[in-house]
Amino acid sequence: MAYKICFIGCGRRAVEHMPAVLADKRCVVAGLADTNREAAEKFRDTYKLQAPVFTDHKEMLARVKPDVIVTCLWTPLHLPVYRDCVEAGVKAVLSEKPMAPTWKECRDMAALAEVSKCQLTFSHQRRFSSGNVQVRQWIEEGLFGEIKRMELYSPKNLLDCGTHTFDQALSFNHETPAKWVLGTVDATETVKWFDVSAETLATGVVIFANGVRAYFQVGGPDSDMNSGVRVVGTKGFIETDWDGKFGQGVVYADPSWKPVQPADDKGWNMAAYVRDTLDCLESGRESVVSHRHALRASEIIFSLYESVRRNARVELPLTGVDDNPFITMLNAGEFERRRQGSQMAVTSSV
Repeated sequence: MAYKICFIGCGRRAVEHMPAVLADKRCVVAGLADTNREAAEKFRDTYKLQAPVFTDHKEMLARVKPDVIVTCLWTPLHLPVYRDCVEAGVKAVLSEKPMAPTWKECRDMAALAEVSKCQLTFSHQRRFSSGNVQVRQWIEEGLFGEIKRMELYSPKNLLDCGTHTFDQALSFNHETPAKWVLGTVDATETVKWFDVSAETLATGVVIFANGVRAYFQVGGPDSDMNSGVRVVGTKGFIETDWDGKFGQGVVYADPSWKPVQPADDKGWNMAAYVRDTLDCLESGRESVVSHRHALRASEIIFSLYESVRRNARVELPLTGVDDNPFITMLNAGEFERRRQGSQMAVTSSV
């Protein structure tokens, strides 16, 4: 079966997606949309495509009537553009991560996917790397015994980079939801990624419903791993970075055991992501990178931000929160007031 596929957003992220789309013979690239026409035309010419170029994605949706959309957009555009795709009758949308800049927008996006049945997946394509698949298999087989603890790492920041690490941890922990979280952030320096403000260092703990506890560090100095998860069980442990590359691995009962990287490991496996999306569209199976899985990782992130706002542990499911607590606090000058208050407390105690 052939699918008409269109891109909305033709920048750097789209370049990561296009080879995977072209590798799947079911895909016919039927249109490219970007508010920057030159960027879209360069994108088209790079891949020698015959697809028409649009500066208005709604016009493209109306004229081309695509089956599948790949969106490579700044985070605040994810929900409104997905809504446009649903209204246009698109069957599936492959969206860049993270889901959205606020918890309410994440929930709205997931609810729209449930009601519309327009398949929504997110670029947590690292789930498909051979190394990550192998680790999940070892865990299922009980090689490392009962999982007790995980240590999670990613570059800055929680929302944009942390989503990969929390998604990886959830995949290793049988998709078990979090029970409660406690977090802290360093807002001394902030960044703006894809039009969303964020911190440069965050740490804390996530307790999952099955008792597994995960300690995390996102960004900052002295990180034990740049990215990925260390899974610690009763019989051993394994370290795996985002792309499924193994670090140390130990099975206590067999000192000779070493983790062997799969020979076919592709690491950043975007081709498998595209293939899985189309397979699921045909079979009705839920993708491992579905909106439901992305929502679970997002809930952890926004709960951690809420923990910072409350100065307290936050139990999940997360209720009574619609915003992005970090951005609300940042815009209100709350982090600066807290720093000044701390400095005044130190001064008065001397």
